[in-house]
Amino acid sequence: MSLYEGAVTKPIMTSLCFLAVVIFGVFSLSKLPVDLYPDIDTNTIMVMTTYQGASASDIENNITRPLENTLNTVSNLKHIASKSAENMSLITLEFEFGHDIDMLTNDVRDKLDMISSNLPDDAETPIIFKFSTDMIPIVLLSVQAEESQAALYKILDDNVVNPLARIPGVGSVSISGAPKREIQIYCDPSKLEAYQLTIEAISAIVNAENKNIPGGNFDIGNETYALRVEGEFTDASQLNNIVVGTRNGANIYLKDVARVVDTVEERAQETYNNAVQGAMITVQKQSGANSVNISKAVLDALPRLQRDLPSDVKIGVIVDTSENDTVSGSV
Repeated sequence: MSLYEGAVTKPIMTSLCFLAVVIFGVFSLSKLPVDLYPDIDTNTIMVMTTYQGASASDIENNITRPLENTLNTVSNLKHIASKSAENMSLITLEFEFGHDIDMLTNDVRDKLDMISSNLPDDAETPIIFKFSTDMIPIVLLSVQAEESQAALYKILDDNVVNPLARIPGVGSVSISGAPKREIQIYCDPSKLEAYQLTIEAISAIVNAENKNIPGGNFDIGNETYALRVEGEFTDASQLNNIVVGTRNGANIYLKDVARVVDTVEERAQETYNNAVQGAMITVQKQSGANSVNISKAVLDALPRLQRDLPSDVKIGVIVDTSENDTVSGSV
């Protein structure tokens, strides 16, 4: 009996088969990820390396050129370009189309592992960026703050960024435009000369003092406990009493040669919302996650998170890209 004859002679069985297909299709449709753009990987990879305190020429000679010479040997490479600036090296690798970007990324990572030991000791580990539509933010949030401006970064990091990052499907949550706390030490050149001290020596002493040091293990009965010496400073004023040298048998303290200021770092970027200074929060999703559902979960979480913020900190939605719409006002 042919397929057509079976469909005619057994209509109930045929109807059940079609019903099963429809149910399966509706179920699958509800589980499909929804996104504004299709999932597209580009053929470009960027390698960024930071080296704090280095000039552009130092970056070029000690970071960029060694990395370029090594990365030039990566297979399927079409074009390589670099930029050296103060504190940072940026190398862009463009590959031939048609190759798996994940495999190319692994090749780049292997090459970086080979050369990383030859980079300056103070240089950070090179960071690899590969570009795809998953990197497009799904929600952009604006933040206003007046009295809480100095502590805004920590407030947002503790009370907004961390809770949002725990939402299923959220890939990363980042803050831009908010000031970070910074402890600045202003040394008096004449006093340094008088005490025969150098900036480098003081910096090394401060770094050595501001550490938690493992102290080994000790046993009590059947339990083993780890011992740690708490050395990190809890208040900027504690820096004043660091011993940075001796003279005629007397200790020289940091407060004798320098001034400690608890402030915020100088910013290259500032964010304003309706002429009020604040910050911006960017939410990105995980690869393959449903943009619409994640955006709704983020927006639902914001009213709850608003109750934990100081009264002068207001969060507003700039763009919800999953809906391709612009929203104004505070949450």
